Amino acid sequence: MDLYVTLGARDVETAHAFYDAVLATIGWSAHANFPGWRGYSAGGLGKGSTVWICQPYNGEPASAGNGTMVAFPAATPAEVDAFYAAALARGAMDEGPAGPRPDYTPTWYSAYMRDLSGNKIAVVYNG
Repeated sequence: MDLYVTLGARDVETAHAFYDAVLATIGWSAHANFPGWRGYSAGGLGKGSTVWICQPYNGEPASAGNGTMVAFPAATPAEVDAFYAAALARGAMDEGPAGPRPDYTPTWYSAYMRDLSGNKIAVVYNG
């Protein structure tokens, strides 16, 4: 089984629209849809690492985990910039603007934000 991550959403329709737009900036798209769930992967192929945005299975309200973060890979710094801009334009909260991170090597260019449900997400170019 490939690695997958599940992020709970307070409003799945709004969250799916958010991730549809933001993940498109790095070449990801939906590969599966179920009531209250949508799976995303590189190229929408459903192979490799996947991310599921969903209503919590237990029916309780979604909440962000303290110290939990999902980082999406970017092929270029320009993809980081596009992802970050798309996320903020759709209501994400800034947690660290796009730019180089000199404390990391070789080249770490990243951005950090909170999605509409408060989940911390990042996009990283590690060139």
